[in-house]
Amino acid sequence: MKQQPAIFFDRDGVLNTDIGYAYLPEHITWVDGAIDAIKIANHNGYLVFVVTNQSGVARGMYTENDVMNLHAWMQQQALLQGAVIHGFAYCPHHPVEGTGAYKIACECRKPAPGMILGLAKTHAIDLSKSQLIGDKPTDVEAAAAAGITGHLYSGGNLASFVSRIISHP
Repeated sequence: MKQQPAIFFDRDGVLNTDIGYAYLPEHITWVDGAIDAIKIANHNGYLVFVVTNQSGVARGMYTENDVMNLHAWMQQQALLQGAVIHGFAYCPHHPVEGTGAYKIACECRKPAPGMILGLAKTHAIDLSKSQLIGDKPTDVEAAAAAGITGHLYSGGNLASFVSRIISHP
């Protein structure tokens, strides 16, 4: 199977405004240029994935089903505008604030690379040509741990940001 490069986007604070523990469609406000950023990645041969820590599950604020439903909605909203998100990965755990089975230190919670490596394995991703865009140092640390380039996004038009990193990785 031919490997393709990917761009991994963090969710809250990169694709959508971070309001803290978003889990319903009405919580989502796309950041300026988010859909166009996905389209730019698509048109430049990148697979697009979202990797997100979702400790609200571990904290009992919402369920994994809520997360999956929101991601399906986001994927559909992007697709309606011609942007393809190829998949989502999320970590429902938290090593301190979690409850029950969710209170664990795991390999999927960023800054660990588990979500990225898992997607790379199941989607034939060329990690040597892949990148991650996040808004926290832990996002960039996860990218480094997975062997990919990480970029810290601090706001502004996401499409312009993606255009810059694609032309100067």
